[in-house]
Formats: sequence, structure tokens, C-alpha cells
Amino acid sequence: MAAEINRDKVRESFHRQATDYDRHAVVQGRVVDKVLGLLQAERVVPASLIDIGAGTGRLLARLTELYPEMDAVGVDLAPGMCETAARTLAGRRVRMVNADAESLPFESESFDVVLSTSTYQWLATLDTAFAEAWRVLKPGGVFCFALFGERTLYELRESYRAVLEGGDDRTHSFFTNGEVAAALERAEFAAPRVCSELEVEMHSDVPELLRSLKRIGAGSTAPASGKGLSERRVMLEMMASYRKCFGREDGVPATYEVVYGVARKKTRPESD
Repeated sequence: MAAEINRDKVRESFHRQATDYDRHAVVQGRVVDKVLGLLQAERVVPASLIDIGAGTGRLLARLTELYPEMDAVGVDLAPGMCETAARTLAGRRVRMVNADAESLPFESESFDVVLSTSTYQWLATLDTAFAEAWRVLKPGGVFCFALFGERTLYELRESYRAVLEGGDDRTHSFFTNGEVAAALERAEFAAPRVCSELEVEMHSDVPELLRSLKRIGAGSTAPASGKGLSERRVMLEMMASYRKCFGREDGVPATYEVVYGVARKKTRPESD
């Protein structure tokens, strides 16, 4: 289960970084490519599609090229992301809506396909968001998503824990494959498939990694606490621990575990 998350902080963080996001979100770009491949493997040609946590519209831009006749909606919690995506997607059959993944402002059974990338890890629980995805999906429709899983940024989190001296662990925690699969089953999706892959980014040093996380709005991965994480001593000790345990000749690694899921909404049984 993920730790308690300040949704207002997440919204504001991604809002501020919207115009700079794509230049720094390297792994997230690879995730978009993988999700597109998973969707195409389902052999659907959607007439209507929603991208939950659409960000700057990077995935939607690719989708409108693949399915030019499709009507698409992008949803994002951060107003800045919606504004950036709307500019990027101007002239295409896409509209952006500033809304929450846990409370989608659409009628039930509105979309053939529900997609989401690099979004659900910011939720305290998956159940409400998956239930909303199920609700707005048409019977027989495809739900395809990616989120960051339990091994994500383990180097950073372990380095913080090494210097906390028994204090509260305030680092962000991520869902396991099992938790994702169980949430899909509770939401009554049919034949859910869940797998994960590791992606590794190299950074010149720990401060550069932390700046990178801030630039993509993910600075709350290790939220500050008045009891320690915001103190300079703890930060310096964390960075020293990171270098000692994980440093390489070419810098420091940052690992992301990407959990991919594909499922369908059951079709209604035909009446006699």
C-alpha cells in the first residue's frame, strides 16, 4: 500500500513543470511506446478513447496518428498539463479535461478504450480509480495502463532509510504487481494480465537525479518532513549513502519498475 499522498502537492508540482516535462521524462517516453504496442496487440480500432493522466499529450498525439477517425479525451489533474496538451493537440479530435482519475466526469460506458501511463502510482489506493475506469468503459472495451511499481527508485529510498536512524519513513512507496492484479480483479475486469519491466536511468550525481525528479514534478517521491528529511544533514548523509552503495564510474543509477496491465470489461450476456 502506498504511503499517504498529498494530492494538492502532486497537482501543483506537475502543474509547475508542465512546459518542461517532456525534455526530462525519458523513461515515461519509453512507457508510452510500450503501451502503444500493447494496445495495438489487442487489435482494436477505437471510435472513442480516454487517456487518464494525459500529461502533455504525448500519448494522445501518437494515438491520433494511429486512429485519425477516433474521438479522444485527455484527463489530467494538473491544469498546466491540460493547457500544454491542448496547445500540442490543437486541430486534432481531442479535448482536454481537468479532472481526477478517481472521479471522472463522464457517463458510464462512454469509451471503447481507457488508457493511462505513469499516473496511478500517485494514488493512495487503486480501487477507486480502477472502478472509474471500469465504469466509463464500454462492455468488451480494453483497459491498458502502466504505472511505476515497487522497485521504482529503490536506490533513493534505501539511501534515505539508511540515515533515518529509526525515524518515520516518509519516502513514497509503490504498488506491487500482486496489488495491481488484485485491484483489477476487485474491479471485475476480465482476464487481467500484469507484468513488469525495469528501466534504469543514469545520472551524473545524486543532486542531478534530485533535480531531474523535480523537473518532472516527482519531487514528492521523497517528501520533506519537519522531523528530518528537509534537514541539510540528513540530505547530505543520504547522498553520501547513495554514492557509496550504488555509485558507478559513470554516475549513479535510478531504477524504475514499470508495471503494465491489460484487461477487458466483460461483455453482457446475450438475452434469450
